[in-house]
Amino acid sequence: MTETVLDERKVQELEEKFDPEMRFRTTVPPATWIVTALLIGLSCFHYYTAGFGLLRETTHRGIHLALVLGLIFLVFPRTKRDYDRETVVSSWHSPGGVPLTDWLLAIGCALSVLYIPWVFDDLAFRVGNPSTTDVVFGSILFLTLLEATRRAMGWPLPLIAIGFTAYAMAGPYFPGLLKHAGSSWSQMINHQYLTSQGIYGVAIGVVATYVFHFVLFGVMATRIGLGQLFLDIASTVAGRYAGGPAKVSVFGSAMFGMLSGSSVANAVTVGSLTIPAMIRVGYKREFAGAVEAASSTGGQITPPVLGAAAFLMVEFLDVSYQTIIAAAVVPAFMHFFGVFMQVHFEAKRHGLRGLTPEEMPKLRASFRQRWPTLIPLFLLIAILISGRTPYLAAFTGISSCAIVGLTTRTSGNTPANWTLCILLHLILAVIGFVDLGANTDDIKLGLFAAAVAIALAGWKLAGITGRISHGVLVEAFHTGAKYALAVGAAAATVGIVIGVVTLTGVGFKISFIITGWAQAIAGGIGSVLPAVLYDPKALTLFAALVMTGMVCILMGCGIPTTANYIIMVTVAAPTLVQLGVEPLVAHFFVFYYGVLADITPPVALAAYAAAGMAGSDPFKTGNMAFRLGLAKVLVPFVFVFSPSLLLVAKGFTWYDFSVTFIGCVLGITVLAAALSRFFLVEMKRWEQAVCLAAALLLIAPGLWVTLVGAAMVLPVLLRQIAARKLARKPVAAELDVRYR
Repeated sequence: MTETVLDERKVQELEEKFDPEMRFRTTVPPATWIVTALLIGLSCFHYYTAGFGLLRETTHRGIHLALVLGLIFLVFPRTKRDYDRETVVSSWHSPGGVPLTDWLLAIGCALSVLYIPWVFDDLAFRVGNPSTTDVVFGSILFLTLLEATRRAMGWPLPLIAIGFTAYAMAGPYFPGLLKHAGSSWSQMINHQYLTSQGIYGVAIGVVATYVFHFVLFGVMATRIGLGQLFLDIASTVAGRYAGGPAKVSVFGSAMFGMLSGSSVANAVTVGSLTIPAMIRVGYKREFAGAVEAASSTGGQITPPVLGAAAFLMVEFLDVSYQTIIAAAVVPAFMHFFGVFMQVHFEAKRHGLRGLTPEEMPKLRASFRQRWPTLIPLFLLIAILISGRTPYLAAFTGISSCAIVGLTTRTSGNTPANWTLCILLHLILAVIGFVDLGANTDDIKLGLFAAAVAIALAGWKLAGITGRISHGVLVEAFHTGAKYALAVGAAAATVGIVIGVVTLTGVGFKISFIITGWAQAIAGGIGSVLPAVLYDPKALTLFAALVMTGMVCILMGCGIPTTANYIIMVTVAAPTLVQLGVEPLVAHFFVFYYGVLADITPPVALAAYAAAGMAGSDPFKTGNMAFRLGLAKVLVPFVFVFSPSLLLVAKGFTWYDFSVTFIGCVLGITVLAAALSRFFLVEMKRWEQAVCLAAALLLIAPGLWVTLVGAAMVLPVLLRQIAARKLARKPVAAELDVRYR
């Protein structure tokens, strides 16, 4: 048996190589000690507040943002040349390898953030009439925030924020509908800095309250071995069949996506194991990288964790997290199903083998070693479903990861191990599930202190050892905080964009412009269509969806999914709502097309990461990944016109859901066959063209349209069956001769 085991150091190196958000500078003491302490402190702050009560909103966001932005100047180098530097020395002008200017920027940025919580009691009297001190501190934060975001993720997002700011201040010079009264710098800082409509707005609030905790949970779950268990399950379920490693990639990415909401992290973690195996069994390098990239983008749309945008939906739509999870289930299935079918047909077309028994892990042995690692995930899901807050669920999941990691071993667990593990989980269940009355937080804190005391006594007296050491636990808190820095900066910078939208009202103006263009396009299309097929409302909506999707993809080429989602929800989603789309559906449409940017050239980070591991051309890999992810392109249009596919949308009926679901499954299958040019045998050109047209009709919602699509596929299916029988006859005859 050849069991592949995740090498955490290798995965981290790959992430830093291909993801600009992970390119951290190398430091030496004393900078290393200070940065490590601050990162662990940031994780401990969020862990504590998630379990025992959040601070006042402004204070909580202020502490989070001060630590995040301050750390970015210490962790991220000013230029890529500084990152590539091999030797780092400490000197008076570069303490610990960090330039003195970066130390000053970190301190100035942190102080400007904490100024707002400091003057919170007087804040109501300052809004609308900022003092000189307010403007100075606000200006410092504004400029340092843009620089921090540039360091963490590049120029695109800061440039977008600068463009919106310029629009706010130069309003009188814009033509037509975009013209407005304009704003002075003092008014701009007042709105962006002193109110909750800008930098301190909902975006940074969601990251500080929800996103950070789930990033930390994903790191913890991976450290204790849950990710490896998922990969072993995927290998056992799918590895033996044709093109096995590629199918393992799809299944593994789907399960690993439950832990990681990052496309790049998913690609390098799962891809470091599956891409070499795909190449070994005969897949082309571009296809191998594309399979992993397309599968990995599903991590951001896979329940229960999803990406950061899911938590933003909770705030923007004022719905429960359970609603978002339920709505995401079917579209996520459609994405992975679409990739899987193309992988299957490609394997059949080229006659690729599956994994041999020697190449696959032994599932029974893997379960025996790692089944306790499932406890944190089940506990997290149970608390989410029970209606508790997502951050309490994350707190419970993180705590459970620590308990499982420190009290259970991969083999040879003693009664003392199990006793301590069960006892600590019982205390944790009380903290997570039980309402303890008016003094709930105090009682929970007491229970937690008792659990820590019991754990320390158990480790000391019984000599209990676990699957991870205490050092690994500390490292996970350190790494989890590092991974959350970039998204924190992005959320704060997107707050600038939201602030300009609320200050100038440009969102309504853009919605009006998009609606006008959509109506004009619909009118042009309607002039060449028969009257019986012309539906002005549907065509207008379709045109608006196409324009919105294209803008989402273009925006996503330079900025992360979370920032893309916030901007598009602020600017474009109102247009869809005005055209009759339910808000939940409109938000999901924008979200899905933002995620699609990770596999859409010219800037497709997940595809580039996978291409680097496959040794393939990045652009060709991105194009192939986009082809594999076409289900994600089409399905959002389907659930806009048939919201029942989201399960919890208004007007849900089982009839609509069944017709749409079956049509999508059939359409995606036919589309995969057409793109692969293989169904039962090699396809002819006319069969491929018919299947492409039929797939669009099958996927389109509506019983009659689905039936027409099925009728178009029937002759192709009959020809394929006949051709397959004909191809088998010579083989059967040859075997018969040999037998005689």
